[in-house]
Amino acid sequence: MNRIRIHRRPPARRQRGVAALEFALIASIFFTLLIGVMEMGRVLFYFNTAAEATRLGARVAVVCDIDSSQATTNPVVRDMRRMLPILTPANVSVVYTPSGCDASSCTAVTVSVTNVTVNTMVPFVPFNVTLPPFSTTLPRESLNSVGGTNPSCT
Repeated sequence: MNRIRIHRRPPARRQRGVAALEFALIASIFFTLLIGVMEMGRVLFYFNTAAEATRLGARVAVVCDIDSSQATTNPVVRDMRRMLPILTPANVSVVYTPSGCDASSCTAVTVSVTNVTVNTMVPFVPFNVTLPPFSTTLPRESLNSVGGTNPSCT
């Protein structure tokens, strides 16, 4: 009985490069997810920092002798931008209560941050996240301090 011999390649030759191909397919998905998770962590960092920046801005506005026209430029926004550099004066709102009060008659200060956008760098899916508005209200402390000025506020 004649047997026909079929020559097959050894299994190692047929599988050459399969591991590299599988790694390329899985690694691209894995690294995209990994970078996405890190970017969401960065967005949450900005979220938390924006909340803290409003608290700092309210504290500065409460302690310093500032009227409403100065509050959006100096020193409230300056200190808030040190904490959160993506802020602009247009993002910050300072409101003294009651409206039209001066340093001796104000009862509270409200500092708000709105329309802050964080640019993400997720591969293949770039998108921007707009943070929700943040607001902090503090009662007046020492708006009328040392001789009408507070040296630590300049």
